[in-house]
Amino acid sequence: MRFAVASSVAEAVEVCLLSADGGELRVPLPEHTFGVWHGLLTGVGPGQRYGYRVHGPWDPSRGLRCNPAKLLIDPYTLRIEGSVTDLRAALGYQDDPAGPRSAIDSRGSVPVSVVTARGGPDTGTRPDVPWEQTVLYELHMRGFTRTHPDVPPDHRGTYLGLAHPAVTSYLTELGVTAVELLPVSAFCPEPLLLRAGMTNYWGYSPLALLAVHPGYAAVPGEEVAEFRTMVAALHAAGLEVIVDVVANHTCEAGVDGPTLAYRGLDAPAYYLRHDLTGCGNTLDSGSTTVVALVTDALRYWASELGVDGFRFDLASVLGRPRGGPFDPAAPLLTAIVSDPLLRTRKLIAEPWDATRDGYQVGGFGVHFSEWNGSYRDVVRDFWRGVPGVSQLASRLAGSSDLYAANGRRPWASINFITAHDGFTLRDLVSYNRKHNEANGEHGADGTDDNRSWNCGVEGETGDPAVRSLRGRQARNLLATLVLSTGTPMLLAGDERWRTQGGNNNPYRLDDETSWLAWSADPDSEMMTAFTRRLLALRTTTPALRQPEFFEGRTTPGGAPDLVWFRPDGRPMELGDWRDGDLQTLGMWIDGTDVRSHPPPPAADSWLLVLHAGAHPIMVTLPDQEYGERYEPVLDTGSPDGVPTHSRSRRPGTRMTVPGRSVLVFRAVRG
Repeated sequence: MRFAVASSVAEAVEVCLLSADGGELRVPLPEHTFGVWHGLLTGVGPGQRYGYRVHGPWDPSRGLRCNPAKLLIDPYTLRIEGSVTDLRAALGYQDDPAGPRSAIDSRGSVPVSVVTARGGPDTGTRPDVPWEQTVLYELHMRGFTRTHPDVPPDHRGTYLGLAHPAVTSYLTELGVTAVELLPVSAFCPEPLLLRAGMTNYWGYSPLALLAVHPGYAAVPGEEVAEFRTMVAALHAAGLEVIVDVVANHTCEAGVDGPTLAYRGLDAPAYYLRHDLTGCGNTLDSGSTTVVALVTDALRYWASELGVDGFRFDLASVLGRPRGGPFDPAAPLLTAIVSDPLLRTRKLIAEPWDATRDGYQVGGFGVHFSEWNGSYRDVVRDFWRGVPGVSQLASRLAGSSDLYAANGRRPWASINFITAHDGFTLRDLVSYNRKHNEANGEHGADGTDDNRSWNCGVEGETGDPAVRSLRGRQARNLLATLVLSTGTPMLLAGDERWRTQGGNNNPYRLDDETSWLAWSADPDSEMMTAFTRRLLALRTTTPALRQPEFFEGRTTPGGAPDLVWFRPDGRPMELGDWRDGDLQTLGMWIDGTDVRSHPPPPAADSWLLVLHAGAHPIMVTLPDQEYGERYEPVLDTGSPDGVPTHSRSRRPGTRMTVPGRSVLVFRAVRG
């Protein structure tokens, strides 16, 4: 077997073969070509545990931290075994990060690499769902099935748990088309959590980018086979698999953190000298070593593990080579979109980092879709009562102000209200402030910019009026999300009315706070039914998921493709958009010229009425030009979304819209 590891600063590298009895055989790698140390060892096969020891300079002032006492994992390993059991032994330094290096041997105290054969169970046929039909569902591999009653106990919280027919059926019946998995490559808790005896539940602390995380395997050592089995099951159900990739930092944290791989191999080749991530270190996206590692890892997940796309955590870092200003044509981003395999996968950027300069919503290249933080903020503000509808209209119509340039399409906007980072939907309408005491950081962690409204009472309550209002507000937020132009992303469990008790950052809580509860209480069942109804409406209505931006063009129906209405039934004018007190907006979408591929047959048009005011308002339906009759289809005032009054209405009808409501009408012409 050939062993190879990159290091331009090393003076010598040894591969260390580890035996079951704790012994170690050190074999020097004899060749050093193009910055890579390599050598061929016979008699080594799958299952062999190994690591590297690097001999070289120790000069912290120049970022050089080679220490042969530290056993390092292979950055290209396909399997990881073990964990950090002694943090002090894992530290490369003696007492001071800028002082002498440690002489403590870390073997037995740190994770090791395992030789792994390629291949495994077939991953099935990729569904290849068109972007315009995509509905994302962000979930945590462990938390989603940890308490699922239909999943066998030994499969709960594992890859095989997500592959269970009861789970895949639930997802398809809900109406989503893709699962977006929180990190599933091997990760390790950062020093803060190691010292506290806690874990990084979310997984945003990567150790090895190619290795499948072993902690989600039902059978130890079978994580690769089980992951492939899971992908096959999801593909068979027509569901795509998007994995969250953390290519911006590693679990080695700051210079006072452990030496597990990259820092001990060649710190200057991997890390910036300053941090852009807020996680202690930042991978240098301008380094050829990093570009090669990340793209090789992505190709492995796409080709051999069968995944359909990637969501890039803190993706702005990937466009800031050497820590400079953001460039959508930066080396790593260019390498990804130029790769003949990777550019065929769905690519989703989280378009910010921990710095002000890193906020780049709308700034990525044409191949990337983006989490649209502006969408989240505007929609949250509207429904918590902030008046004005100008920004809301832009977000409802696909955010063309952000994404129309350079040939991008509406589906480049990943619309979301909630995500793993922040309040759940239920907490968004139940808390005015975060309640993060359980995280052990004295409430200092998690954002304070929640844009939430507790509907009059902080936290859980038995008041039926408050509970009813919270359900209504949640339905308003969900309806806005699903019916907006762009790609909707739901947070797993929102449809089941999941709460985290007001905790908006439970990244370290592997308990009931973070797990999805599958109890069949009336509130969760009703919210699930409402979500299914919403997604079914979107699925069957091409006009509500258009792949091209509205242009004001005249359609075969004789009207513009999109018209905005005031409450009095008249089209919005310039002065209306400047009305800072307006809390009601009508959105009419033409159904006769939808630019889907292939084009759908001409269909009915649609009218959406969004009213965020607390009190009822009189609304006049548009005149006959836009519909000869208006048939109620959805009403968020009803717990299941079924309109209370189902009779169709004539053009020009004046009707009372209750406070805080979304109404959807089919506008039938002819």
